[in-house]
Formats: sequence, structure tokens, C-alpha cells
Amino acid sequence: MSKKKPTYPITEALSTYLSKYARNIKIPIYYDDLLRYQGSITVYDKHGNDSLWIQVYYSESERKDIELSLKQMYSILHSDGSDALLPYLNIDSIDYCTFGNSKPFRIKVRNILNDNYIFLYIKKADASRIYGLELEHLLSPNHINFLVHGNTLIEEHISGIPGDDFIKYHLDNCSEQDKREIAKEFVKFNERCFIRLLGDMRSYNYVMVLINDFDRIQYRIRAIDFDQQSYEGNIKVYRPQFLKENNVFVDLVTSELKQASIDQYKREERSLLAKRATSAKKRLKQLIVCMRKDHISQPEKVKELKDALLELTGDINFKKSRNMGQILDSTLDFIIRNYKNENPFLREE
Repeated sequence: MSKKKPTYPITEALSTYLSKYARNIKIPIYYDDLLRYQGSITVYDKHGNDSLWIQVYYSESERKDIELSLKQMYSILHSDGSDALLPYLNIDSIDYCTFGNSKPFRIKVRNILNDNYIFLYIKKADASRIYGLELEHLLSPNHINFLVHGNTLIEEHISGIPGDDFIKYHLDNCSEQDKREIAKEFVKFNERCFIRLLGDMRSYNYVMVLINDFDRIQYRIRAIDFDQQSYEGNIKVYRPQFLKENNVFVDLVTSELKQASIDQYKREERSLLAKRATSAKKRLKQLIVCMRKDHISQPEKVKELKDALLELTGDINFKKSRNMGQILDSTLDFIIRNYKNENPFLREE
């Protein structure tokens, strides 16, 4: 896997798409403005370990303008965008992470009337990351809320227990039934990432979402990092099962599930993804058109991935692909064609 992925600019076609679906905003602050902090302190997690985040602070002359702009971002992202909400908001902290590609700022916004708070993230806009967010919104069971402002990307916080923390502190306390549920969800998550070409889903790049049902806890695995959307050439990067950080979950699948069950869950996830793609056909097609015209990877990686997918599927469309957008288009087309053939209710009249 590449140690450093370059940042790809937003094309005019992608910008038009984002505007059409209300993802573009105008706010007088950019990612680079937040880099002008005056100092910082280390942020530690609840276990006393360095979280790799630092809390930053700004000069008095800039702080008020920055905080006002951040409140406006929050209002647009989570409300109607009006200024009526602003007097009741407070920016409690601005944290900066130097780890990884995106180097995000994490903003803690608190409602002063009830002390409820929420986080939002501000990153340098990257075309491949934006494609990843949109594909997650359209093809996964999760809706994604994000905005783009010039070279700045604003994302909502995705709640859950980080996968690595869940493995370290919670998994051993799960019942056998819970472990079978988790194994099932990992199989489905693994399949979903592979089909939509979302790479690098190591345990700290996704969260475990726990949902209390009336007689049990349901477990869901949800991606939180979309930097590696359709970038790497190694096909294994798009399958979380081959990343060593997920070995515990792979062992869980092996011990808790029979092969017939694994195959069943894979079929279920492919069928669900095909139905989501069909339901969002118009919007998905517009996004894929942008991707097909864009270049978000390197030629040697494109060749490596399309050759691997051609060998895996035998579909000649992969041989014709010239960039990652075309490869993803061929992948989705392959899945949809197969499941329309196998499931009459998916066929178009």
C-alpha cells in the first residue's frame, strides 16, 4: 500500500455535480485558514495515551471570525443554514491531527442551552475522498452528510466505537451470539468495500455501531475514512480480510460461521448493493460519469487492478477500462447484471 496518496483536485464536472445535489456551500473560511494557529497542546485519550491529536488555539484577532464561520458551517450542515441558531452555539475546541493523509481539524460544537455537543471535521478537499463519500451515501446502508467549500471539505461526525478499540476493550466481553453477529457483519462489510473499491479499511478506519434491539444488541460496521477510494492497484487492499489489523475478525468468521453462511451473506450484500444502485440509478450514473472523466490514481495502479479484476471475473469490460472510474463502472455493471439475471424482481420491465 502506498505510504502517501496524493491529493487530487476537484474537476469542474465534479463541482457541478456537487452543486446540483447541494453539497457546495459558500463560507468565508477555508481549511488553510485553520492552519494559522498560534500554539497547541497534546490531546490524550481516556486511557492516558497520546491520541495523535493536538488542541490548537488562535490569536484573539482571528478567533472570533473563525468561530463565527465554524458556527455557520454547523448551521448549514445540520440545520437550515440560518443565523438564528448561532447565539446558542459555542466552539468548545479545535483539534488537529497530523496523522494520515487528510490531516483533519475536529471541531467540537456545543449547544449552550442544554450542553449537548457534536463534532464536525474539516479537511483539505480531495476528489477521491469526495467520490468515496458519495458512493458510501448511495451504495451503503448509511447516509453521509458533507459539504464542500473550494478546497475545503466539511464532514459530519460518524458515531461509533473505533474498530481497534472495540477489538482491544470490548470483543472479549461479547457473548457467542454477539460474536456470530459481528462475524456476519464483517463478511458483509468486507464484500461491500470490495465491490465499491473502498480501500485501506484497517481497524482504525471504521467504527462499530451498537444498536439496542428489544431482545439483543445489533452490530454494524461503518467506514469512517474514505481517502483510499479507487486508488490502489493491489486488489487485496479493497478486502479488509487481508489487512493484518483485522485478523481478529477474520479468525472470528472462521470459527463462528460455516462456509455456506459466509456465501449466503456475500450474496445478500451483493443483492442489497445492486438494489441500492438501481434505486439511485440516475444520481449514481451522474457520479460515475464524473469519475470516468477523472484521474484519481496512477497508470500502473490502474493496470494492476483491472488485470486482477479481469482474471477474477473474466469480464472483458475490465480490459477496456482506462482509469479508476471506468473500473468502478465495470465492477458495478458486473454486479448488477449478474443479480438481475439471478433475481427477476430486479430486472427492468
